[in-house]
Amino acid sequence: MVAYLLLLVAVLSRFVVLPHTAWLNFTAVGGALLYFGARRPWREMIAPLAVLLATDYCLTVYAYHYPFQWQNYVPTWLWYAAAIVLGQILLHARANVTRVAAATLLGPTSFFLISNYAVWAGGGMYPRTMAGLGACFMAGIPFYRNDVISTGIVLGLMFGVPVLVRRMREDQARAVVVR
Repeated sequence: MVAYLLLLVAVLSRFVVLPHTAWLNFTAVGGALLYFGARRPWREMIAPLAVLLATDYCLTVYAYHYPFQWQNYVPTWLWYAAAIVLGQILLHARANVTRVAAATLLGPTSFFLISNYAVWAGGGMYPRTMAGLGACFMAGIPFYRNDVISTGIVLGLMFGVPVLVRRMREDQARAVVVR
């Protein structure tokens, strides 16, 4: 149930960030997808994909007022699925500090590389030269920074808080036994 609530938070975070340009890509999406992959069975993986696809459509058409062209979203949608798989691979069996840190870096980094390459290769914003590719990646750094920070916060809370609560209970139980 927690994974579904986090998915809802992720969707809402995309709408809340809209008017705040300094916080672009500071959303719970990456962390939610990684967490979903870590905590839910494979048969449920279509749910976050469907929700985020619908969110992409609504944001594009109703918030940004652009025509929706599904082919522009294929790299993003593939990344959504890849993030869930990454969460399943890295965090399902065992989630320790090293694995959570690796997911925190691998998730946003893979999205940064895929999405910026797709913008450069498929759009007309940057010349199709190495300099154009470099400029595209440079322009994406603020988005990447915010994505790493937000993913780290989400994963840190989702995996760290239960550990802290468990340790506090154990300490409390030991304190009772000692008395």
